[in-house]
Amino acid sequence: MAEKFDHLEEHLEKFVENIRQLGIIVSDFQPSSQAGLNQKLNFIVTGLQDIDKCRQQLHDITVPLEVFEYIDQGRNPQLYTKECLERALAKNEQVKGKIDTMKDPGAVVLGEDRFPGAPKALIELFAHKI
Repeated sequence: MAEKFDHLEEHLEKFVENIRQLGIIVSDFQPSSQAGLNQKLNFIVTGLQDIDKCRQQLHDITVPLEVFEYIDQGRNPQLYTKECLERALAKNEQVKGKIDTMKDPGAVVLGEDRFPGAPKALIELFAHKI
C-alpha cells in the first residue's frame, strides 16, 4: 500500500516542480523560449496523465472531509489524526470509568463520599459487598 502512495508522491513532486519551472518561463517569456515553453507544457500534460494513472490504483482510499478542512486552514493534516486519537482515548477513559462504576457502585459511594447523608445501613450494605 505504501508503494502506491510513494509512487503518487513522486509524480506529484515532479508535477509541482514542472509547474514551478513553467512559472519561471512564463514570467520572463521571450519568443526564443517558445520551444522550452512547449516542452514544459508537454511535461505537465504527461504529469497529469501519470497522476491520473495513480488515481486508479487508489480508488478505494477515503479521506475524512475534516482533513481537507485542516489543510484549508493551513494546519498539518497529521494533527487531525493526533487529535482523533486523543479524543478516542479521552472517550475510552470516560467509558471505562462508567463501566467500573457499574461493576461496583458501592465503591463509588464509599470511596468518594457522594452521599454524606446516606443511612448507615446503606453504607454498611455497600461496605459488606466490597
